This record gives sequence, structure tokens and C-alpha cells, in this order.
Amino acid sequence: MPRTMKAACFVRPGRIELREKTVPEVGPLDALLRVTTTTICGTDVHILKGEYPVAEGLTIGHEPVGVIERLGSAVKGYREGQRVIAGAITPSGHSNACLCGFCAQDGAGTAHGWKPIGGWKFGNTIDGCQAEYVLVPDAMANLAPVPDGLSDEQVLMCPDIMSTGFGGAESGGIRIGDSVAVFAQGPIGLCATAGARLMGATTIIAMDRVPGRLEMARRLGADHVVDVSKVDAVEEVRRLTGGRGVDVAIEALGTQQTFEAALRVLRPGGTLSSLGVYSSDLRIPLDAFAAGLGDHRILTTLCPGGKERMRRLMAVIESGRVDLKPMVTHRFPLDRIEEAYDFFAHQRDGVLKVAITP
Repeated sequence: MPRTMKAACFVRPGRIELREKTVPEVGPLDALLRVTTTTICGTDVHILKGEYPVAEGLTIGHEPVGVIERLGSAVKGYREGQRVIAGAITPSGHSNACLCGFCAQDGAGTAHGWKPIGGWKFGNTIDGCQAEYVLVPDAMANLAPVPDGLSDEQVLMCPDIMSTGFGGAESGGIRIGDSVAVFAQGPIGLCATAGARLMGATTIIAMDRVPGRLEMARRLGADHVVDVSKVDAVEEVRRLTGGRGVDVAIEALGTQQTFEAALRVLRPGGTLSSLGVYSSDLRIPLDAFAAGLGDHRILTTLCPGGKERMRRLMAVIESGRVDLKPMVTHRFPLDRIEEAYDFFAHQRDGVLKVAITP
């Protein structure tokens, strides 16, 4: 095995570049993966733009598919050479947050309390997976074997995009027969649309301004698609629901405009499930919030992780109930990662997700 590897590293806002780094040493509870496929996430673009702070020189990326290259001395139940994925969120399994049932919030204790979103480590607080190798902490809690017959690209959405989108539908408490509006049909919004259908929603309204994304939303289960560049989203949802409003609105873009619109389309007592990564403070309009008396619920979701979550998501794919492989629209080798970032960040050529192969 080589002593060094190529890795995409954050340099400064506006700059991620390919560098040579030392291949990580494996601790007793760790596993070293040889990355076979990974991808770029919208959160990585927030990092690139300097909207989310990470350390200079950190390897970016949090969606690994790979092969176990080396196992820590205390890791049991796995073998070297095994195909696996690890979630974007890598909980320890034994923190206060994990034992309370919120594994994604598996942060380290400080004098100021628990660090939020601490379960997101790859490409945030430790080196991530846009590299030839990645070190997976707490391997027995996080490595999920890939079923025979599933390709890398079929399971590539599981570590983050699928888990996050489905998590938004789950957090919204969607019930059989519900009406659901999904604001923005980027990769996460598309997975939220698919998740809403799996949970039993019978009226799913998908909104975006890109025709290709609206068409993909139809393929994944949307009953109505709304081009927000042509009509007012709030008025159209009210029309489609006969003035009632939706039971659940899922916000998957992370802007004030879409957050407010999601609140305005809710029926009294409805739920706003927020998935967006916001880069500035949000404002809650008094009228849409019914002065705090509308019995609304507003929830946020950080991508659920851990091996059991990954197993369940791959089971959904293996069953054929959802096919997310068409979301991989473009492919780049790791050597062209800087070009891939520019391509993805500027949404060229109808890109949804890019597959990166070392």
C-alpha cells in the first residue's frame, strides 16, 4: 500500500485543490477504506464558498463507497477486501446524544455545552473521503456491507443525500393520505420527494425552476410539479389543495424565501420539515406563523448515520422501490476534482450529482 495519497483539500474560501497527503494510520477501532466512488455535496460547495468554516488543509467529502483496506486491531465482524459504505454521519454509538436517540448530534462535550452537528465528522472535523483513502472512526458502528449485485453508483446516495431527504420526510411525520409540498428539487429535495411517496403521501407537490429536475421529481413520485419561475409557489399549492394547505412542507434549499414559502403553504397544525443549510439568520413572518398560535411544528434534520441506517437505505434500493442511480448525471476522476467542483457549483449541463472515482 502506498504511503501517500491524493486528496481534495480546502485551502481558503473559493479554493479547493488536489494535494498529496500521508495515508492515515489505523487505530484500534478504525478502518481504512480505499475509496472507489464518492461525490460532491451541496454542503461541500458551502465550504468552498467560505459559508461553513473548516480548517485549512482538511480533506473534504463525506459520502464514501469503498473497500476495506485495513482494519483496526479491535474491529470485529468485517474483513479486509469487503465492499462497504459509511454514512456521512459517523456516530460513536455511546455518547449522550447517541443514547438519547440523536446519533447525528454526537458531539464532544465542552464548557459551553454539547457541540451541535458533532456527528458530522468527515470533511468537517476530520479528513473526509474525496481522496484515495479515508479513515473511518468507530468502524463497527459505521461500516455497512454493500449487498452483492449493487453497484457503487446505486448506493452512492445512501451516505448523505438519500438519508437526509428521507430523514426530512420521516421528521415531518408523513402519514398515509397526506399532502406534501417539497421546495427545491436538488438531490436532497428529490430524495425527500421519493421518501414522501414511500411513507404514504398521496398528493406530493414538487417545486423548482429547472425543467430537468421537475421531470426527475415526477419519476420519483411527485403528483404535481410547479415551475416557480412561472407561477407563485404559495398560490399554486393553495390552488392544488383546494385552499386547505399541505400537511407537511419540506424545505430543501436553505434560503429565507423558500423557508417562508414552506411556512405559508401549511394547513393549521401542519409541519415544516427543514433540510436546508442556511448561511444567514432566518426570519419568521408574524402572519404566516399565526402569531405563534397556529399549532405549527418546525423541525430540522441532520442526516441520520450509522450502519443500521445505511443497511436500511440499501435495502430500499435492493428492493427496487427507489432507483436513485439516474441522479448521477456526470462523472469525473479524482485528478479532475477542481474542475468537478467548478462544474457542480455552477450547475452546468443539468448536473444533479457527480461521481468521483480515484
